[in-house]
Amino acid sequence: MWHELPLVIFTIAAQMSVGSFVVLGIIQLVNWNTPQRTLDKVTMPALYAIGPLLVFGLAASTLHLGSPMRAANALLHLQSSWLSREILLGMLFAGSGALFAVLQWFRWGPHRLRQALALITAVLGLTLVYAISQVYSLRTIPAWATYATPLRFYITTFLLGGVAVAAALVVASYVRRRRGGEPDPEARALITRTVQGIAFGGILALGLKFIGQPAYLSYLGTEGSAAAQATLELLNGKYMWLSAAQNILIFAGVVGLGFLLFRMARSRGVSRLLPVVTVAAFVLVLSGEFIGRLLFYATMVRIGI
Repeated sequence: MWHELPLVIFTIAAQMSVGSFVVLGIIQLVNWNTPQRTLDKVTMPALYAIGPLLVFGLAASTLHLGSPMRAANALLHLQSSWLSREILLGMLFAGSGALFAVLQWFRWGPHRLRQALALITAVLGLTLVYAISQVYSLRTIPAWATYATPLRFYITTFLLGGVAVAAALVVASYVRRRRGGEPDPEARALITRTVQGIAFGGILALGLKFIGQPAYLSYLGTEGSAAAQATLELLNGKYMWLSAAQNILIFAGVVGLGFLLFRMARSRGVSRLLPVVTVAAFVLVLSGEFIGRLLFYATMVRIGI
């Protein structure tokens, strides 16, 4: 499975960048009555990390092609190939997101125009995640040809993207304070509400993961093909420790973050640990999702030859 490392990096980076962008948009919508100055102060630092993250993922994916020049050839079959659509959507999402970031930074154009561009970028990103899932929904690989593939990718998108945004917001706020920035109670309250909301959403996503896993294993057990049975044996045998490590890391990250964040409003001591907690939660969830994606590629057992 290690030879699929470029695709592991690409899919994780792409889904995390899409999730981060969408989560930032949700923050803007939910806090519509908060002054725009405060919203921009809190969310802008996270916005500028999304583009480089996706570009890094796209660059990593070209390593799997053997030569980056082959990416251009992959665009020649848009009508029939999900891989071609994935590459095109990835470039459109990166380009649209970069344009939005530039317009937002320089405050060019009307605010509603920038909002419309942000909505287009979010739709492109969510469509990109679907296209990535369809690349792997192959009928010859029972472990992938199921609803679990797009569901798994979307859970990763929102879970990892949300935790990444939480870490970015908190660290940026911490850096501003360390540089002598004036305390901003409104921004602090926004960050607290946002990270608590992300923690709650992460717990819901974690619940979907844990509910879906038994159903997925049951599907493999009843699918009937030798490939499905071989996959089930791998997951319950050789790779059981990987599956356990994935679940433990994600559980520790999400539940630990949620527990401490919901207590921070009552204790200043807890709030001082917020940067450490959020970064640790991000590292734990990222590590768990990385292991989960390696495990996904390890289940590539084909029907027949």
